Amino acid sequence: MVAMAIPREIQGQKYISLDTFRKNGEAVYTPVWFGEDNDKLYVKSRSDSGKYKRIRNNPQVRIAPCTMRGKITGPEFAATALILPPEDWPRAQRALEKKYWLARLSFLSSKQNVYFELEVRA
Repeated sequence: MVAMAIPREIQGQKYISLDTFRKNGEAVYTPVWFGEDNDKLYVKSRSDSGKYKRIRNNPQVRIAPCTMRGKITGPEFAATALILPPEDWPRAQRALEKKYWLARLSFLSSKQNVYFELEVRA
């Protein structure tokens, strides 16, 4: 599979459904905030979350535009999630803060936060 630009159906949306997969192959759908920068998507999560553990076990995910409550509103796209090393977190954090002013508030931060980079696949 080849990396592609962020699909226009995803660009500028408020939320995406991030579908991660359990070891038995069952999909878990989670609506998330995401930042956009240079054809990459960035998502923040906690290192003790199920989402983090599932991505660590299987980086293949699906994304789709959705509502705040997770109702999918457009087509799904295959993507690969990369758990970013701490030195790459500032770029991901800036992408999120640029889009969501609430992401700038320090009380929403945790020492357990990690960032993912999502690369959409064709």
